[in-house]
Amino acid sequence: MIVDQQRQVALLADMPIDFAGLERRCVEMLARPGGDVAHDLAHVRRVVRNAQTLAAAENARLEVVLPAAWLHDCVTVPKDSPQRASASRLAAERAVQWLREWDYPGAWLPEIAHAIEAHSYSAGIVPETVEAKVVQDADRIDALGAIGISRCIAVGAALGRPLYEPDDPFCENREPDDRGASVDHFYTKLLKLAGTMQTAAGRREAARRTEFIRAFITQLRSEIES
Repeated sequence: MIVDQQRQVALLADMPIDFAGLERRCVEMLARPGGDVAHDLAHVRRVVRNAQTLAAAENARLEVVLPAAWLHDCVTVPKDSPQRASASRLAAERAVQWLREWDYPGAWLPEIAHAIEAHSYSAGIVPETVEAKVVQDADRIDALGAIGISRCIAVGAALGRPLYEPDDPFCENREPDDRGASVDHFYTKLLKLAGTMQTAAGRREAARRTEFIRAFITQLRSEIES
């Protein structure tokens, strides 16, 4: 079975994929109402761009990387939902369904599904292929830097959370709780992401963007405490 699948993939490697057509279909589906402020079409476009850059650096196959990047959030579950950890599995299932309907080569589908499932921080799935590593890093990079801060604050505002906890804004004498304030999310997740990067190029970009978050914290502290 594995040998047969490997032969199929080898044969498909020389078959051109209509990536422009794939993009049009994905944009059409993803532009429909729904989702949340942090997982909109703009986020997906940035992840695709990140994934293209990382794929070139890591010699990953675009036949897997691009559909996985485009469709990694085709099912969204609210951040405060108990079903959050299931979102990437549901997205993988829907993505495979759509790709089959679009006659995408079937031999790529298992790897695409794995890349989508493994991208999620909440799911805690270890990426087993270079393509899955690229997609995971591409998504996590978008949670860092100026964009990451903006997304974090936007989600917090949508959920009715304050920017910071007045009594201890930077979690110096308490455990961070991002259900209570947006800045707490920096400590529960964002500042940890650089340490989870799977690719060398992803680690470099994550480090750069993490420094921006640290600079933001420093500036926020100066404005709060002045």
